[in-house]
Amino acid sequence: QVQLVESGGGVVQAGGSLKLSCVASGDMSGIKAMAWHRQAPGTVRVLVAGLIGGVTTYYADPVKGRFTTSRDNAKNTLDLQMISLKPEDAGVYYCSAGTSWPTVRGYWGQGTQVSVSS
Repeated sequence: QVQLVESGGGVVQAGGSLKLSCVASGDMSGIKAMAWHRQAPGTVRVLVAGLIGGVTTYYADPVKGRFTTSRDNAKNTLDLQMISLKPEDAGVYYCSAGTSWPTVRGYWGQGTQVSVSS
């Protein structure tokens, strides 16, 4: 089993920055990819960024150049640095871990809320 706990959400003005963290624990030996997803009210959960094999990164087009995901192996965390935030970036951000890419849905965190005011 893998447990994921997100933190770092909050309220920020448009143009501001936030850093989300996802602490992973448990048996990570079979995990091949981790990812961040966003779910805005009334919408489906969408993939925002991912880290495959601990090396290759993926970013959805709307966040390229503004979001950066990275793994801190010492802390066993997956971070998401977000800059130049836009109102459309708002939503609940979920961390996930899985055994394949791009279907990184084996394990989920509880989510952390990001609000962006215009």
